[in-house]
Amino acid sequence: MKRFISKYSFKLPRSLAYMLQASEYNISEYIEWYKNVKNFNSVEHRKKLIKTKKSLLLLISLWAIIIIAISTSAYFYIYYSEVNYKYIIPLVIIILLPHLLGYLILLPLLLIKVLIQLPIEKSIIKRATEKLSKNKAIKIAIAGSFGKTSIREILYTVISQKLKVAAPPHSYNTPLGISRFIEKLDGDEDVLIFELGEYYPGDIKKLCELVKPNIGIVTGINDAHLKKFKTIEKTVKTIYEISEFIPSEKLYINEENELANQNAPENVLKYGKYKCNNLTTDDIKTDISGTTFNILKKDEKISVKSKLLGTHQVGPLLAAASIADSLGIGLDAIKEGINKTKPFPHRLEPFTDSVGIITLDDSYNGNPDGVDAIISFISSLKGYRRFYVTPGLVEMGERSASIHRIIGEKLARANIEKVVLINNSVTPYIEEGLKKEKYKGEIIKFDDALKAYNSLKHLTVKGDLVVLQNDWPDQYH
Repeated sequence: MKRFISKYSFKLPRSLAYMLQASEYNISEYIEWYKNVKNFNSVEHRKKLIKTKKSLLLLISLWAIIIIAISTSAYFYIYYSEVNYKYIIPLVIIILLPHLLGYLILLPLLLIKVLIQLPIEKSIIKRATEKLSKNKAIKIAIAGSFGKTSIREILYTVISQKLKVAAPPHSYNTPLGISRFIEKLDGDEDVLIFELGEYYPGDIKKLCELVKPNIGIVTGINDAHLKKFKTIEKTVKTIYEISEFIPSEKLYINEENELANQNAPENVLKYGKYKCNNLTTDDIKTDISGTTFNILKKDEKISVKSKLLGTHQVGPLLAAASIADSLGIGLDAIKEGINKTKPFPHRLEPFTDSVGIITLDDSYNGNPDGVDAIISFISSLKGYRRFYVTPGLVEMGERSASIHRIIGEKLARANIEKVVLINNSVTPYIEEGLKKEKYKGEIIKFDDALKAYNSLKHLTVKGDLVVLQNDWPDQYH
């Protein structure tokens, strides 16, 4: 009933524009969300509509449709004397319009895309491709289901100790986002680092044709975006499109990830926490303050301390050290760079509040490998009462149930004291996993993430450790 009534609210046009924007104007995602909405007045829950040219055009189009419909109804009412036309047709229009509006909005969206957006994007990408082809910098491309932004930032920090480096800000990993970054380049850079986003088959190939990388990294492959790819085989094939553009001896593969390692081409460079090319490590230690280890190269040795948390960070750090070494950067500069690395926003980022409660913000971590890493890390921390707050993972496709059961099992085996679940479609599966392993801690459930976060201050005391794992956008609630 709420769904039906809320469609007659004056807020409906704004809600529909927001839903499209939050779905990144992906029609299939928008339609799936639209079909599942229970109340159109509350879709702007965690975020709000950002007023861009595109969203304003859609809002104007929606109101134009409404005005045309109302005008048509008024026309029949005023100028037709027959009852069928005078009353029934206006009534049918008024009743049906709110239910059709969610689909009618797609027409102006498609027109905007075909007539305005695509020609502009094509022009921008063409200019960027031409400009980048003249840039003599070494181009490093990073592909993978997870960890791309982290290793990009590590590479930037380490290599920039001796060379001029540039990389797109935030997670600019699409042809348009990368092209806008290229437009701003000076042209005298030594190294450019690109993160390649993969959402559908062929995406990595398109980006490599734009970037033309000299060095490549595959961070790992898992079930992230499985809902879009449908099968893990398509995910593997898409990510390894990078191997068509980079020689094996310049392609770094994370050997600690099973799918990446098993499907790697021959003669590639593999990295992990203990070895990468001619570099090895020993004496690895990690705690809430960071991660320490030694890097060895023949008779040389350096001791490093990164503020990054968890032993899973050693592999990417070592890969960055190996690439820097191949570019002629000495171990002393590499040490200086690694010592400057620190947690990235919302990626296992620690902070302590005024009360003394430690929070690990891992809200941008939305993949199974990342979950494994953080559970492994916090299970090694002793002397804390640990709260693990999660809504679960999105876009896991047909494997969602099994993946979330496994997460529950791992949380139980790690003896996490408090598991805080945000109620949604995957919550029962996490509970099943917890119960299967006879979880002895406390399960706390909230219907809303904001309520959970606000309640934590009443549930925690000084010295407690709170992990905020993943954050679901509005369309997944």
